[in-house]
Amino acid sequence: MSPSVADLDQFISEDLALRDSLHQLRSRRAVTVVSSTHVLIDGVQYVNFASNNYLGLTHHPRLISAARKSLQDDGLGSGAAALVTGYTNRHCEAEAKLAKWKGAQDAVLLPSGYQANLAAVQTLMALGDKRGGVRFLIDKLAHASLLDAVRQTGAQFRVFPHNHLAKVKRLLEDASPSQLQVVLTESIFSMDGDAADLAGLAAIKRNHPFILFVDEAHGSGVYGPGGAGYAAEMQLTKDIDISVVTLSKAIGCIGGSVCASKNFCAALVNFGRAFIYSTAIPPWVAATASEAIDVMRDEPQRQTRVRELAQRVRAFAREKQLRLPPGDGPIIPMILGNEKSAMDASQQLMREGLLVPAIRPPTVAKDSSRLRITLSCDHRDDEVEKLMKILGQLH
Repeated sequence: MSPSVADLDQFISEDLALRDSLHQLRSRRAVTVVSSTHVLIDGVQYVNFASNNYLGLTHHPRLISAARKSLQDDGLGSGAAALVTGYTNRHCEAEAKLAKWKGAQDAVLLPSGYQANLAAVQTLMALGDKRGGVRFLIDKLAHASLLDAVRQTGAQFRVFPHNHLAKVKRLLEDASPSQLQVVLTESIFSMDGDAADLAGLAAIKRNHPFILFVDEAHGSGVYGPGGAGYAAEMQLTKDIDISVVTLSKAIGCIGGSVCASKNFCAALVNFGRAFIYSTAIPPWVAATASEAIDVMRDEPQRQTRVRELAQRVRAFAREKQLRLPPGDGPIIPMILGNEKSAMDASQQLMREGLLVPAIRPPTVAKDSSRLRITLSCDHRDDEVEKLMKILGQLH
C-alpha cells in the first residue's frame, strides 16, 4: 500500500526532529524593520549584522522616491511575463543602465538572482545542445543556485576545489574540442567572503578558451568604480562573458539581471525557461534599480565606509587570532566548528542586542559552522566596537 498523508506527516516529523537534535533545524522569524541596520524581534531591538544591505540603500530617500513615483504611474505589478505585456519602458531603461554599469552590451531582468542564474545556465545548455554539448566546471563554494541550475539541466559538470586553478586547467586540457566549456564562480563568495581568482581564470582562458560565468551578487556595489563589481575593480570586465547581479544585496531591492553580449541576451529571451515562464518584475523595481546605480555613482562614500568597517573588523579578528577565511569584504565568517558552538554564540550575541546568524550544514561543510557577520555603511562606530568586543569574549 502506498504511504498515506498521515505517513508523510510522520516522515516529516521524524526528519525535523533529527535536524533539531543535530542543531540544524531552520525556522522563520518575523522581524519588524526599524532602519537599514536595526530590527525588532518580539519587541526587542537588535543591531542587524545579518543583512546584505551593504550600502544601506533599502532606506535611501532617492530610491524610495523612485519607487513611489513608479507605483503611482505604473501600478503595483507588471501583470504578465516580459514576452507578453510585462516588459515596460522602465524595464528597458533599467536593463540599459545595468549593462552600461557592468560593461556589457546588454542585460535581461529576472525576478531573482536565483532565476537569473537558472535562465543563463538553461540558455548555455540549449546552445551547447545544438553543437557538441556543454560541460560546466563549478567552484566548490559557488552559490547553491549555480549548482542547482546545472543539475536541473542534466548537463555534464565537474566541481573543482575552491579556487584550485590547476585543476581547472587540467579539466580544460582534457575537454572534448567540440564541447562548450563553461566555468562558473562567484566573484565574492557568499559564505566565506573571499574572492575568486579572476585574474588567474582570465590567464587560463587565453590558452584554453571557455565561457567565464561570474555571479557578482556580493561583489556588485561593494567593489569597483561606481560599485560596478569585483571584475571591474580588477580591470577584468572584458574577460567576463556572463555576469549575474542580484538587485537584492547592495542595490537594496529585489530581482536579478544577466549581463552579457546582445546575442547571449537575445538567446536567453528565447531559451531561458526561467525567464520565459516568469511574470516580469514590477516596473517600480526596475525604476528603483536604475536609481540605485545613480546613487552608487553619486555617493562613493558609502562604498568607502563599508570597506573601511570590513578592514577594521578583520584586523581585530586577526589580532585575536579568530578563525576566518582570507578576504577584505563585508562578509566576515567567524568559523567555530560544530553547530552547537555556532548556535550558542549567535544566541549570546542576541542577548547583547546584536543579530548575527549561525550558519550550519548543509549550507556550509561539516565542522565549519560559523557566525556570518555582514556589515553595512550605516552601522555606527559604537555598534561595530560592541560587536568586536563581544566577539573577543567569545574567543
